[in-house]
Amino acid sequence: MSAEATNPASPGPVTAGPVLPTVPRRKARSRLDLRRLGRAALLGPTARDRLPDAIGHVVEAHRSHYPDADLDALRRAYVLAESSHRGQMRKSGEPYITHPLAVTLILAELGAETTTLTASLLHDTVEDTDVTLDQVREEFGEEVRFLVDGVTKLEKVDYGAAAEPETFRKMLVATGNDVRVMSIKLADRLHNMRTLGVMRPEKQARIAKVTRDVLIPLAERLGVQALKTELEDLVFAILLPEEYEHTRELIVDNASRADDPLAEMADEMRTVLRDADIPAEVLIRPRHFVSVHRRARKRGRLRGTDFGRLLVLVNEDADCYGVLGELHTCMTPVVSEFKDFIAVPKFNLYQSLHTAVARGDGQVAEVLIRTHQMHKVAEAGVVALGNPYAPPSEEQTVSSDGERADPTRPGWLSRLLDWQEAAPDPDTFWSTLREDLAQDREITVFRPDGGTLGLPEGATCVDAAYAQYGEDAHACIGARVNGRLATLSTVLKDGDTVQLLMGQDPASEPSREWLDHAHTAAARIAIQRWLATHPASAEAQEEGPVPTLQAGEAAARPAAGNSVTASEGATPRTADRPAAANAVVDQPGASVRLAGCCTPVPPDEVIGFSVRGGAVTVHRVECAAVARMKSAGRAEVGVRWGDTTGCRVTLFAESFGRPHLLADLTEAMASEGAEIVSATVEPPSQQRVSHTYTVELPDAAHLPALMRAMRNVPGVYDVSRAQTPGA
Repeated sequence: MSAEATNPASPGPVTAGPVLPTVPRRKARSRLDLRRLGRAALLGPTARDRLPDAIGHVVEAHRSHYPDADLDALRRAYVLAESSHRGQMRKSGEPYITHPLAVTLILAELGAETTTLTASLLHDTVEDTDVTLDQVREEFGEEVRFLVDGVTKLEKVDYGAAAEPETFRKMLVATGNDVRVMSIKLADRLHNMRTLGVMRPEKQARIAKVTRDVLIPLAERLGVQALKTELEDLVFAILLPEEYEHTRELIVDNASRADDPLAEMADEMRTVLRDADIPAEVLIRPRHFVSVHRRARKRGRLRGTDFGRLLVLVNEDADCYGVLGELHTCMTPVVSEFKDFIAVPKFNLYQSLHTAVARGDGQVAEVLIRTHQMHKVAEAGVVALGNPYAPPSEEQTVSSDGERADPTRPGWLSRLLDWQEAAPDPDTFWSTLREDLAQDREITVFRPDGGTLGLPEGATCVDAAYAQYGEDAHACIGARVNGRLATLSTVLKDGDTVQLLMGQDPASEPSREWLDHAHTAAARIAIQRWLATHPASAEAQEEGPVPTLQAGEAAARPAAGNSVTASEGATPRTADRPAAANAVVDQPGASVRLAGCCTPVPPDEVIGFSVRGGAVTVHRVECAAVARMKSAGRAEVGVRWGDTTGCRVTLFAESFGRPHLLADLTEAMASEGAEIVSATVEPPSQQRVSHTYTVELPDAAHLPALMRAMRNVPGVYDVSRAQTPGA
């Protein structure tokens, strides 16, 4: 923006920025002759009933998208901008008015509507001249005032080193209300990058890095591929000049080849589609520099088909699939390369069919199939949608054929706006913004109620919890993914169904361990803020509390990760309580032992085996040890239950970790008359805790009720009879 404005400045030699080689690219309007426009701009405003010559290029581009547009606002905006910037020069030597003109032309060629172009012409007036936002509102209305304010920088005098991050924060908040703010900023940065060669090398590198880390990801997320690809190439030339030069040589060498496999395959496709009577346009889309560079690093030596892709444009959605069928029938498809972004559009509005076909010599060409409207959106993203806040006309609704998506608040932007409010300082915001924008692919997961959550690729259940519940997610104790219990660290995939399990304890608190699993900025900032405001709890999580456990009574917050047995923490079993249910065996005089591996109790179906010492061990028939006993040749002994109903049983419980869990669990067991003989609680693993309890019951009939009571404790998701195959 105004970084290149000087007031006044003596014209100096124009230093060229990174120059892209003149190899064939997509059809585009020739670039502005800034010197010629500068001379036209200095002629001053024209008569009120005429458009200034200097904006002729803008008008021509705008009319190609909006033939009936009212151009009066554009004329008045140019007159105000030219008179306000008069006398200001760019460091390259051109009059400063050439910059807003060039930015506006970029947006006009992408298909921006009149209000955006009006604001673009004025985007530096408030920052660099005496024009005020109130004047802009009076002359052009509130919409234009908002857009101009959104891209106006904050003063370094007021914000110091925080001016740049705070400016971006302000711009993102404005974008949350109107995505056209970011469209203007992206076009502004593109023109500044095109003319960056006049800057000192260190300043070029600083601006290029911010462009790479922030502006290019934003262009990708808004779907403005035309701006994104050129920005990538310009950044590439500045930050990696040697690799850029090598890539340029590869492209130039390929362009000078006598044969062009892509052209040959394009001709073959045209023949196939013509014979199938499908009206289609087949174009060659040269890859931009960064794309060629990435492909060379991935594949090593490049072949002719690696320098571009084939683009097939049709009129209707159905024709896209018709083209796909013909190509896969008449040519050799590479099935693994097929992707359907029409049925499932990308998060940035992109729609297209992707496939690949192979030639006999092994060369493979990637093919993109889309309608003309899809192509427009693929190139210009939200800019191609015009004013997304105006209700679509009846004609637009019909012609768009369902392709008009609501870009006013994409999921990624909502998440970004949510967490930026919680960022404690500009440095945290700036570093977190770069991390967040580095996650450039989005997945969609479903809630059980049919709603959806948009999350970045690599997100976990922790991220889903904070995306759905905000800071109430501190009480999350687990999740079910596609109906199966899962830890909070589970990485989610596109299309998963996630049910988040929330605890009822108001004192629930997040674990420091969650930070290792949080992938989104919103989750990390919420957890860090809680830990910072509850230092005592955070320290307790690190050190771990001392365990206590009393049989038959509620425990006083014992810690997971310790083993507590009857001898060290439980009250001894009373003398009149039987040690086990009475099992009668068909072997007079034999002592009877109930197996500890399966702890049989009435009315379990049981079986006995003779063991050393004349004893009989009794197992449940489904116990894993039974098969081993039989294979070892142990003699089977008949067993039946006697009259005594008291029993000892071992139960295995699995739970999610949370405060007070063990106290609540042992209290529930005591309320069912269970006397705990011993208990073992394993160290937690990924928020999951395993418990083993040996208890005595006055009546085996109470066992189902005991297990139900344990399952009803919040956080406990499974209770079963112990099975220990190795016992």
